[in-house]
Amino acid sequence: MTGAAIEANGLGMTYGRKRGWALRDCSFRLPTGRICALVGPNGAGKSTLLSLAAGLLRPAEGSVRVLGSTPAEARPRIAYVSQDKPLYPQLTVADTLWAGAQLNPATWDRAAADRIAGVLPQDAKVRTLSGGQRTRLALSLALGKRPELMLLDEPMADLDPLVRHQLMGVLMAEAAEHGTTIVMSSHILTELEGACDYLLLVDGGRVRLGGESDDIVAAHSVLTGQARDLAPHTVVESSTTGRQLTALVRREGPVDDTAWDVKEPSLEELLLAHLRSPEAPALLTPSAHARNEVAAI
Repeated sequence: MTGAAIEANGLGMTYGRKRGWALRDCSFRLPTGRICALVGPNGAGKSTLLSLAAGLLRPAEGSVRVLGSTPAEARPRIAYVSQDKPLYPQLTVADTLWAGAQLNPATWDRAAADRIAGVLPQDAKVRTLSGGQRTRLALSLALGKRPELMLLDEPMADLDPLVRHQLMGVLMAEAAEHGTTIVMSSHILTELEGACDYLLLVDGGRVRLGGESDDIVAAHSVLTGQARDLAPHTVVESSTTGRQLTALVRREGPVDDTAWDVKEPSLEELLLAHLRSPEAPALLTPSAHARNEVAAI
């Protein structure tokens, strides 16, 4: 088993009585070298989890380890891009990239940064840039640092589809060439399906789905037919149209294909079904289980 980029055990974070727990008893393991989609509804704890991993917050309970160290110790090896992408508004693009080089002298890769920021006007001040341009600049700083772990919180929400596709390609190439682990929070499920090989679905303050995307999808089937007995399979979601039943199930043994039309769900179908069915049992593949837990499959 490879090393862990992030490992959480009983992780909890609260923002006080009124707001309650953002995370509670959250345990999972993310192996290194993966491109991980971090998904979940608004308020599920995704941003909190990324901030804890980046060392910007301290947990109320439990622990989180990053690259085998505490988040504070691992900080030089991490790049974090938050939703608001804080940059110095009075600096120019060139000044910002120069600052990135000065703050990361041992690892700075200007060529990597330029792959994203090279199209920006170098003498333009940050405050004059559009939201999409600021996103490019923030991502270029993260990439130029040559981190072992990139934490990206809704990084491309303000980009048009073509630019999102281009930047996803750059990030995937980075991961393939350098073994960089990327954790990306996003609501754009269709784009995550082709780019990410690992999945963490956070809901209710815990990880409800975790592991290799292909393995999680392969553990489910969409069944359509007139039968009503779905045992022994675990039903995630079902609906009836006339006499026909359609159900997304987690398979518990072979499926009777004489009674059911069987197909594999897309990742988007699977995620939406689990988001609509918060009572469905959690599923973590062996690689996603923290070391003090017993793997479910």
